[in-house]
Amino acid sequence: MSAALPVLYSFRRCPYAMRARLALSVSEQAVEHREVDLKHRPDALFQASAKGTVPVLVLPDGTVLEESLEIMQWTLSHADPEAWSPQNSDDLATTQQLIARNDGDFKFHLDRYKYATRYEDVDVLEHRQAIADILQDLDTRLQGDSFLLGSYFTLADAALAPFIRQCAFADKDWFDGQPWPALQAWLEAFLTSERFLGIMVKIPIWQG
Repeated sequence: MSAALPVLYSFRRCPYAMRARLALSVSEQAVEHREVDLKHRPDALFQASAKGTVPVLVLPDGTVLEESLEIMQWTLSHADPEAWSPQNSDDLATTQQLIARNDGDFKFHLDRYKYATRYEDVDVLEHRQAIADILQDLDTRLQGDSFLLGSYFTLADAALAPFIRQCAFADKDWFDGQPWPALQAWLEAFLTSERFLGIMVKIPIWQG
């Protein structure tokens, strides 16, 4: 009898789920992938996690990982063949700072830029400018290296790229027209990578 696999509840286009799937992919961690319809979330998702959002990873021993970063760190702690995890204290601090800004200020402004109708008294241009300031900083960082921490793709890149993708496609003409050549090249390399294309393969909605 084969060992039970961790169960991953995911949604293909969710940036949080994307980064979890990226880490699971690079660590070659097999999972039972349950793709959910966010408009008709299965009871099993809520039974696993009351928050009812993705990603959620249920381990064979019943442990539930409810946050994308938890899932990334868990799987990379078991296998990290491409050395995504920070290799020293400086890289750890930089990674934490980049992710904190992405998940904090950037996500706050991105939601109000992309989904303005969901909020009251939103100035879309104000939020877009706040986004632009952060993206300009990332472009400056990338001008010296191909990736956020240096010469190769790491946890920091994987954690941020799905959100930069979401921002870019909110208004691709605007994003492409900005003076961010390094950032734009970084995003294009990510979008055309085998790793990203592999985790974006469409699978049927899980019918639990």
